[in-house]
Amino acid sequence: MASNFADLFEHAVDAMPERTAVIHGDRRVTFAELDERADRLASYFTSLGLDTSAHIGFQMHNSIETMETLLATFKLRAVPINVNYRYGAPELRYLYDNADLDALVYHRSYAPAAQAALAAVPGVRHVFVVDDDLGSDAIASDATPYEQAMAAGAPGRVARERSADDLFMMYTGGTTGMPKGVMWRQEDMWRVLGGGIDFYTNEPVADEYQQSRVGTGNPPTTWLMLPPLIHAAGMMPTFNALWSGATVIFESSFDPRRIWATVAREKPFVMVLTGDAMARPLLDAYIAAPSDVSSLMVIASGAALLSQPTKNALLENFPDRLISDSIGSSETGFGGIGYATKDDDPGRGPRVQTGRGAVVVDENGTPVAVGAEGWLAKTGAVPLGYYKDPEKSERLFKTVDGKRMVITDDRARAEEGGHITLIGRGNMVINTGGEKVFVEEVESVLKSHESVFDAVVVGIAHERWGQQVAAVVSVAGDSDVDFAALTGHARRYLAGYKVPRSIWVAETIVRSPSGKPDYRWARDRTAERSPDHRVE
Repeated sequence: MASNFADLFEHAVDAMPERTAVIHGDRRVTFAELDERADRLASYFTSLGLDTSAHIGFQMHNSIETMETLLATFKLRAVPINVNYRYGAPELRYLYDNADLDALVYHRSYAPAAQAALAAVPGVRHVFVVDDDLGSDAIASDATPYEQAMAAGAPGRVARERSADDLFMMYTGGTTGMPKGVMWRQEDMWRVLGGGIDFYTNEPVADEYQQSRVGTGNPPTTWLMLPPLIHAAGMMPTFNALWSGATVIFESSFDPRRIWATVAREKPFVMVLTGDAMARPLLDAYIAAPSDVSSLMVIASGAALLSQPTKNALLENFPDRLISDSIGSSETGFGGIGYATKDDDPGRGPRVQTGRGAVVVDENGTPVAVGAEGWLAKTGAVPLGYYKDPEKSERLFKTVDGKRMVITDDRARAEEGGHITLIGRGNMVINTGGEKVFVEEVESVLKSHESVFDAVVVGIAHERWGQQVAAVVSVAGDSDVDFAALTGHARRYLAGYKVPRSIWVAETIVRSPSGKPDYRWARDRTAERSPDHRVE
């Protein structure tokens, strides 16, 4: 069984060639058309010597060309390298070099930063620029125009004997440290995030043809994919949809009003988004100008969890829809899924049904008893390790009782019936006077207050306690923050030592494209100015 990304896509093409595969703005391509262009690009890559095991970076927002680049790379058994298009030149220089890029494909919008970084990384031998649907006219004189490369490629599938062992790599991080590449066998990534294991039953699919076979036997569904393809939270649901014969809708940028217009026009059945960072602006835009959402039956969040107030608002505005919240990471794949219910305790922590192989363990990798706390871990299909970093790989990826296991920094509590409650990230814990505070717990409570739109929590140095809890918040609407009311609200759900002692107000909270808070930005903000409020 090949279980290779390119093979899985070609199975869908062969079974459903005339179905629409991707919609982007006013453009539509069928499975056959997408396959044909990916083959041409793969042929051109081959003519340049970009072949098996080549590292091809894609610094691109969601588009048809992004999918063509990914598919062409997988067809060659080369390795696509995701490049965060929000990075500046220093971060790009690091990633280009660390990932050993042989080639780079970027949208014209990102030419200035890309060219500045490329000047310092001569190992990137081939560069391609895609004309930008966002209207950029940046000059990219040293890059080959993407359509020129496409026209030079030969039609027909490139003959390759692909393998389930072919490498998949996802660069992750950058908000708390420099990016690092997580290496997976393609079959293992398919199993944990691509539908190779059913998310709802936890059962592996029968074979590599099951997704295309089921897709052929059912009417096509349409998925609106909002997370960027440069993150696993966008890439893997997209592939899962395509392998199953579904149509995927892309947006070039996150514009809530335009997104609701797309929903009304294209009638998606599923909307995939990332936590409050996307859900809250979407809710605000919908409340201000309701549109036709009659087709939308599932709203699925991944990579960043929805806060309880956001779940409440989604359920109120979209009754009878399924609102799901899933956990996972580039190091673990799918970890578990939960379903929104109204008015849960915001201080309790997210609770999910674990996915296959997810378990809570102690420091030795031994599963903990029900009710006990430990570290969230994953067994079964796990990564090979970090690219060019054996030391970090050894710390995270272990063999326990003869079984491969990844033990994460996430603290969790084992519950009855295979459920877990997430407590917070161990590498983001604040130690205040010997007491441990997980920032996610405090953030969830702060965001449940009516005056707070978003929040990020960090520890700041304190002479007596070592660290104190601090928060940066943005306000909801035009109101000011009632600090006394906010602090009183926090005390209702949190122990006294967890209540933020200093609060800064920002116009917006800076997050990554995947929706994760930028903790470096928050720490810099607390260091650069006095707080707007102190709790005595």
